[in-house]
Amino acid sequence: PITILILVVLFSVQKHGTAVMGKVFGPITLLWFTVLGILGAIKIFQYPEILSSVNPAHALYFFEENSWKGFTVLGSVFLVVTGGEALYSDLGHFGKKPIRLAWFSVVLPALVLNYFGQGAMLLHDPRAIKNPFFMMAPDWAVLPLVILATFSTVIASQALITGVFSLTMQAVQLQYVPRVKISHTSHEERGQIYVKSLNWILMFACIALVLTFRSSSNLAAAYGIAVTTTMVITTVLFYFFARHHWKWNPVYAFVLCAFFLVIELSFWGANLLKIAAGGWFPLLVGLIIFSIMTTWNTGRRIIAARMSEIIKTMSEFLEEIKADSPHRVPGFAVYMSGHPSQIPATVVQIYRHFKCLHEHIVFLSIMTTDLPHVPPSNRIRLQNIGPQVYRIIVSYGFMDLPDISAELKNSIILDQHTVFDPNQATFFLGREHLMATEREGMAIWREKLFAIMSRNAQNATSFFNLPKGRVVEIGSMIEL
Repeated sequence: PITILILVVLFSVQKHGTAVMGKVFGPITLLWFTVLGILGAIKIFQYPEILSSVNPAHALYFFEENSWKGFTVLGSVFLVVTGGEALYSDLGHFGKKPIRLAWFSVVLPALVLNYFGQGAMLLHDPRAIKNPFFMMAPDWAVLPLVILATFSTVIASQALITGVFSLTMQAVQLQYVPRVKISHTSHEERGQIYVKSLNWILMFACIALVLTFRSSSNLAAAYGIAVTTTMVITTVLFYFFARHHWKWNPVYAFVLCAFFLVIELSFWGANLLKIAAGGWFPLLVGLIIFSIMTTWNTGRRIIAARMSEIIKTMSEFLEEIKADSPHRVPGFAVYMSGHPSQIPATVVQIYRHFKCLHEHIVFLSIMTTDLPHVPPSNRIRLQNIGPQVYRIIVSYGFMDLPDISAELKNSIILDQHTVFDPNQATFFLGREHLMATEREGMAIWREKLFAIMSRNAQNATSFFNLPKGRVVEIGSMIEL
């Protein structure tokens, strides 16, 4: 019950942002790691023979003496190094410099000192194995240490929550999950965000986890498999990134990754023995999330393929309006276009049914680059592609939150006679009504899942922050 209460309070304050909580959490975290380091240093000073454990011969002797039992012990020993795998998600939230500074100057030294201190105490008194961490402290300090450990656990959870928010925003930008409402919680720091829907999903999921496993010891098996699998996948991804992005020599990349994989696969294999004891849980969660992400990404590509059957290329559209000379009504029409070289289905439908077009036509494309951020000065590109027909391309990084109203708030000169005012324009959006069918694409259950996600995704008007009251949606039926 106490754990559930802590979770409810923790998730309830997320909407206030990490900047507010950081003012409270920062000093507590610094105190926690300082205490860890001091407790460990005292024991190391008392029993300095523990320092000889850095000799790898001890590890070889251990496995020689214990063989298979020694291998299974890796599944428990691995929990010592967990936590570091979460740093890469926080890199996206706080940036490289603060993470590196905190890790190398405070966190890593404190952890090494504390674990060596626990080892020193166990060498001196093996009976301390029942609770080595708290037995390092004098009797009068145990209760304050329990309280401090509880606060530190909450803060560690906070770090993971903020990391999840950052990864979710990046997944939305890269079209791997549906659009969700993302709120900025800081006017000074970029990347300080809050995802309301995900926050409450996480809270109920964590409560269900607590009710299912009931103790941290029961959760250890699930945690070990989750972390080791993450590390193995990260190393494999790093190999491909180094080969294709950094253009490394394949031999160098393979040797480096193989070195880490030998260690990680050893831990991973030892943790696989715990699947029945709870390790199945993270594998199930990972499979569900993987299915959701691949279904959404594949579904968006299927929609693009279906729409390409009815839309036209830019050159075809320009030739048609040149030949037909349709009636042009005054004003600006802005058509959201997913692909800069194609005409969106909305303009095709309007022209087909009403046989007229606006005097000024603007195709607005929002592109997500491979970079985390695109400077505001480089975001907008303007092209004049035909008589009173223009294309505006707004580029964002995968960690930038789109805000079209902010990008277009300053008047844009389309040509020497035309100034674009977004508050006088009409924005036309397409809204797809999806139907699961037997057509080639995805399995029926995935098509139905995609349709459900599409219906519940945040609408484009809110997500891109288009000018209020200036949006018209044009619907179309699409068979998946």
